[in-house]
Amino acid sequence: MNRYPIWIYAIVACAIALGFTYTLPNFFGESPAVQVSSIKATVKVDSDLLARVEAALKAANIVNQGTFLDSNSVKVRFADTDTQLKAKDVLSRSLNPVRDDPSYVVALNLLSSSPNWLTDIHALPMYLGLDLRGGVHFTLQVDMNAALTKRLENLTGDIRVELREKDLRYSGISRQGNAILLSFRDADTRAKSRKVLEDNQPDLIFTEQDLGPNELRLIATIKPEAIKRTQEFALKQNITTLQNRINELGVSEPVIQQEGADRVVVELPGVQDTAKAKEILGRTATLEIRMVDEANSNPTALLAAQQGQVPFGDELYTEPGGSPLLVKKQVVLTGDRITDAQPGFDGQTHEPAVNVTLDAPGARIFKDVTRENVGKRMAILLIERGKGEVVTAPVIRTEIGGGRVQISGRMTASEATDTALLLRAGSLAAPMEIIEERTVGPSLGADNIRKGFHSTLWGFTAIVVFMSMYYMLFGLISALALSSNLLLLVALLSLLQATLTLPGIAAIALTLGMSIDSNVLINERIREELRNGTSPQAAIHAGYERAFGTILDSNVTTLIAGLALLIFGSGPIRGFAVVFCLGIVTSIFSSVVISRAAVNLIYGSRRRLEKLAIGNTSWK
Repeated sequence: MNRYPIWIYAIVACAIALGFTYTLPNFFGESPAVQVSSIKATVKVDSDLLARVEAALKAANIVNQGTFLDSNSVKVRFADTDTQLKAKDVLSRSLNPVRDDPSYVVALNLLSSSPNWLTDIHALPMYLGLDLRGGVHFTLQVDMNAALTKRLENLTGDIRVELREKDLRYSGISRQGNAILLSFRDADTRAKSRKVLEDNQPDLIFTEQDLGPNELRLIATIKPEAIKRTQEFALKQNITTLQNRINELGVSEPVIQQEGADRVVVELPGVQDTAKAKEILGRTATLEIRMVDEANSNPTALLAAQQGQVPFGDELYTEPGGSPLLVKKQVVLTGDRITDAQPGFDGQTHEPAVNVTLDAPGARIFKDVTRENVGKRMAILLIERGKGEVVTAPVIRTEIGGGRVQISGRMTASEATDTALLLRAGSLAAPMEIIEERTVGPSLGADNIRKGFHSTLWGFTAIVVFMSMYYMLFGLISALALSSNLLLLVALLSLLQATLTLPGIAAIALTLGMSIDSNVLINERIREELRNGTSPQAAIHAGYERAFGTILDSNVTTLIAGLALLIFGSGPIRGFAVVFCLGIVTSIFSSVVISRAAVNLIYGSRRRLEKLAIGNTSWK
């Protein structure tokens, strides 16, 4: 009656063993580290960089506790913060000899101190939020007026191109405030131009104004819904760009979210170098497509350019492979015209490539340029802080129309992915300003962890003492189930790499208080059966069977409330809800399956059971 098959005991044992294994990394803490990542698209992070880092540290007699190379950075762990700071200075000087033109970001960070064997099985510690780990909090405000101005400038250029294509002559075009003014000499041309522009520019409203017989105006203003769409796009584009830039800092679980109509909140847990974080967040980069100066690309001209004799109208750059390249100053297209960019493969050569999609005006411009420059090279540049670097410089093989462009040749699959990323979000859609900055020190975070741990510990101890005194042996079994619940919850949070915050610790404490309620229901049900004269074995069986429905109902209704908090809440509320919902799931398993497995092990093998230790007196 009260015996589990072997396979259930095996499941319980495996669950507890896995819970212990995946909880273990949280007890090793973190050690100070330095992270080196690339700041330029043309500079890659590879084994050569790892060797340079190790050599620089060895030359400076700085002892480290391990160097690591991951997908986008080199990380070095140290024994203390003093060594960490010395290593940062040494690596900054070694890797960035030209201070005004750095190639790498050297940032302070924290790494888990878990043993390698735990890391190999993906047993990692929980991420800690800003309030527990320390770090920085920024609130950035997007300049929506600048976003609208940029949109108006693009529309002005589009109007010029469309009227030129239709051979419609205008006497002037200018931007005044949030309006575009077009001047014409006759009403017929103005009427034709208005018809063409209304067909091709659905985001604009056109009105006419007569200042004189030879000065007829057409005033274009952006529709309110188009203004709203422009501002929403600018905010989303900036958030995407910030996410890509924060990857350089190697931050675990950064928080980047919209706040209001024009603000972005950025939280970087564990970041110690706030100046470097502000530098990366504040970077302003733009993408430009220009033609390579083929006429001056011979070795003699390139050598003269390297010596300072750059031809008029050109600029000297360096290709990713290190070769010099003369690029014309005239900009063909900017990154604003790119709507999407994805890595792929060339259908003919099967080489890695980047598939770029342009908007309608960009597609028309690109079609004309490629038709006139077949066989010539086109350079894609990333301009940042007034300096540019060549991302790639492919050869134009044929006229490209339809707004779909493929960039291929001399790039690896990884480089194609990086190039696509830069083309999608290499620049901010509008300038941003940091209007609020808060720093939470590691000591304050450690104090929050200590207080949260003590509150959970004392609450857990109080429950165990009460249950043991009131229910005796069954109370100890309930305490065992409660311990396994806490173990499984922490393990699940670590396995899912969830972020633990102060509200999350509160949810753990609340979960422990609620989960013991299931064991109280079971114990009281067993005592009730014993009072009614049921045999001890039958009372155990009936107690668990009849209490299960009530336990399930109460936990399901509580889970529904937790899911509502998770779906409709935000920020700390969602952090609370995640831990709370997971705690409900683990409490059902621990209070019903694990506690009954323990009871069955103690009492299930006894054929003639005369009494149970489940209260102040033994029931018979």
